[in-house]
Amino acid sequence: MEVFQLFISAIFVNNIVLAKYLGMCPYLGCYKERGVALGMGGAVVFFTIMATLCTWYIQKFLLTPFGLDYLQTIAFILVIASLVQFVEMFLKKMVPPLYAALGIFLPLITTNCAVMGVAILVQREAYDLKTSLLYAVAASAGFLLALILMAGLRERLDVCRVPKAMMGTPIALITAGLMSLAFMAFKGMIP
Repeated sequence: MEVFQLFISAIFVNNIVLAKYLGMCPYLGCYKERGVALGMGGAVVFFTIMATLCTWYIQKFLLTPFGLDYLQTIAFILVIASLVQFVEMFLKKMVPPLYAALGIFLPLITTNCAVMGVAILVQREAYDLKTSLLYAVAASAGFLLALILMAGLRERLDVCRVPKAMMGTPIALITAGLMSLAFMAFKGMIP
């Protein structure tokens, strides 16, 4: 039951975008198509899981034993950036169609604070490896859900009559705020 609560909590109650406000750039960015949002969200899911795995081991076996906890942020940034570069090089060489399809998504993962946020939250909560990976899957699934919902709403807003002063960023911010309020309704779900 505890695993189920962690999973549901990370997706709905403590959504990385709508409750912790991490990863707002791609969330509010120019992703107005669900297909593009799905691609970005899928890339974030993969990299969040991989980054959490790598950073958990680095924290457990390198930073903490040698008293280098103060280097956590720098180490995690280097790990995430290196991971993205290795995957980018691998895809470019071995799977060119997938590399072309992902396009700008890969370099953007390096600067996505949701990936970094999950890696740091896992350490702050002192989860074991299994729980850390479960949290990474759930948090990134919550990110994907928020991204797809926002893209769907922005597709609908493009065909709706919106006052000229509200077009673009203002209506996106209002929509994001309303989605955040809607997700707050899940707070009573988890004790």
